[in-house]
Amino acid sequence: MLTRDEVYAKVASTLVEALNVDDDQITPTATLQGDLGAESIDFLDIVFRLEREFGIKIPRGELFPESIFSGDPDFVSDGKVTAKGLAELKARMPFADLSEFEKNPSMDAISDLFTVDLITRYVQAKLESANV
Repeated sequence: MLTRDEVYAKVASTLVEALNVDDDQITPTATLQGDLGAESIDFLDIVFRLEREFGIKIPRGELFPESIFSGDPDFVSDGKVTAKGLAELKARMPFADLSEFEKNPSMDAISDLFTVDLITRYVQAKLESANV
């Protein structure tokens, strides 16, 4: 079983390759879109590379559950994630720390959830569940 530091190192190198960024740009709090310049097409590449690097299967929409916010008024209203939307996010992303986002659940801030640390926690959880 890999340690958290080993998972982080592999995630970091995967992101360097996928996003063509420098090692020093990868920090635990770096956001994929805002800090590292990822675009929607990059998310597919990241998922593919993580699957290959760690030997795991990442179902579509599990790591990046964009389908939650496809305009469903139960999940989003007036540019804010609703209570039902937050509950859905928590259920779909148990590896995410949503505490700051919950204070101001603006759709504009949703991309800030996707950090290097979030991906590391996700991969760690996938590896742990595979070894249960």
